[in-house]
Amino acid sequence: MHFRHGNRAEGSPPGTPVTRSLAATAASLAARLGAITGSDDSNRRDGGNGGTDGDDDDPDLLRAALAAAPVGVAVLDARLRWQYLNPAFLTATGLRRADLLGRAAEATAFAGAAATLRRVLADGRDREHATGGPEGPGHPVPPGLRVRYRPLRHADRTTGVIVVVLDGPDPARAQLRELDQARARLALLDAAAERIGTTLDIATTCAELAAFAVPDLADLATVDVLPPEAEAPRPGQGTPVRLHRTAARSVPALAAALAELPRPGESVRHREGSAAARSLADGIAVLAETGPADSCPADTSSLLVLPLAARGRLVGLLTLGRTAAGVPFDADEAALFGDLAARAAVGIDNARRYSRSQGIALELQRALLSEPGSPHQNLALASRYLPSGSSTVVGGDWYETVRLPFGRTLLAMGDVMGHGVEAAVDMSHYRSALRDIAGMDLPPHRILRQLDNVISADDSARPATCLLALADPGRGRWTLSSAGHLPPALIAPDRPTELLRVPTGPPLGTGLGGYEQTAHPLTPGQTLLLYTDGLVERRDEDIDTSLERLAALRLPATGDLDDLLDAVLHALAPPPAPTAEDDIAILAARAKPR
Repeated sequence: MHFRHGNRAEGSPPGTPVTRSLAATAASLAARLGAITGSDDSNRRDGGNGGTDGDDDDPDLLRAALAAAPVGVAVLDARLRWQYLNPAFLTATGLRRADLLGRAAEATAFAGAAATLRRVLADGRDREHATGGPEGPGHPVPPGLRVRYRPLRHADRTTGVIVVVLDGPDPARAQLRELDQARARLALLDAAAERIGTTLDIATTCAELAAFAVPDLADLATVDVLPPEAEAPRPGQGTPVRLHRTAARSVPALAAALAELPRPGESVRHREGSAAARSLADGIAVLAETGPADSCPADTSSLLVLPLAARGRLVGLLTLGRTAAGVPFDADEAALFGDLAARAAVGIDNARRYSRSQGIALELQRALLSEPGSPHQNLALASRYLPSGSSTVVGGDWYETVRLPFGRTLLAMGDVMGHGVEAAVDMSHYRSALRDIAGMDLPPHRILRQLDNVISADDSARPATCLLALADPGRGRWTLSSAGHLPPALIAPDRPTELLRVPTGPPLGTGLGGYEQTAHPLTPGQTLLLYTDGLVERRDEDIDTSLERLAALRLPATGDLDDLLDAVLHALAPPPAPTAEDDIAILAARAKPR
């Protein structure tokens, strides 16, 4: 904060007659105003201000004169409660009205002067006091201020104390104070950077923002965000009709009242005239007392509503509230928390963009996998696709079935490297190429060779693993070939789960070729399970250990194939989490009895 030394004439050193004359004049004005209005709230107007006749004084005029005075002046009543503060006093001390007004001196930054103030009341004599830095609760007083305390007399009795700042603070100390404030701001923003935006999940980012604000900055915090599919307007250019509440947090005293407000996941529409609606409409911070249009707990008295804007677009709204027991928000906090909101808004916008991109990829993935080719009637199929985690991280997992002559069906399970829209698009290219090449009625290992040639010719295509299983129920045979994919599992009644040995070649798209195939008996009642690595792999675990976990399962070999897939996923699929690394695709096939 920059301190303006309004109590010193230009070119006059501290304590000169010019300064003291101004201080005396200001004290006289304060005494007249106190005599007219009554510092003890008596609102009497009968003179008696230490010999000054105030019958002709206009209190509004005196207030205006004090407000314009270049000297810091304040008034306390007989119980030493702050009753009046002019702007120069606030500038010189660096305090806010909320830090002093209506509060006892002992509960403020002037607690160190309380004993001096009581002596002034007791004997009616002027005294001076030099501040020495932090002296009491709340914000510190700048060191080096010389303050005069003068009794305020009315009707032959002392009714309060006039406080006059004689000299401004040391400029060097003021610069140190500004430096401390800058350091505090940077410390706040650095802490926010560490705790807010740790993931690309919108709900998590907003919850981190609310947790950062409560209880250190506010008693209540709510975060409302535009849904990912909504187009973000520029601040002040169009008001979103509805937002989604993504986070809400409060101190324990407000927990019951907070439960009555819209909860995370619900839609929010801010009423016209509310602080939130004004902030949305104008794209600026709104500092206000709680009004009837505001959707806040009844105990909340002070509101600070901050637009969440990033890259020139409005993405949401942060609402902070404090109860009457706390100190109301002020303009300095509005500026500081505005920086915090701007920092958090970037993280929220990143999460919105990522969620929007992944939502498109997820819809594309599901649309492409929703209708695999129809197998022959002699083969029963069931399939599932699960995106990884609550953040819908979509990969390139895919499966396909191709109907071939003579009652045969080709099953394919593949995994394109990478995630997102690009991986989903590449996945569709692999499936299309597989259908074309499979129509040539080649054996599985030659299909992989042709696929590898086609994909490796495209420099932009991503490599992929792939497992082909040719079902031939008429001959009772599976023919299997692998391009770097995990082995299939064979499930049969009264037998442990078996992982079939399949010759493994390099992933598709490398141009290396070298694929082989193997045959395995296909008997009635057996189920072949194809899957991607998201089902079994775990971080920091050897793949052989992961596969052993699958082989150790005792799965239902009879009954509906969907029940079998449920059992597999229940036993192996990791719980959804924002940090999950891979999606899962599984395909089960069983020959139907003739």
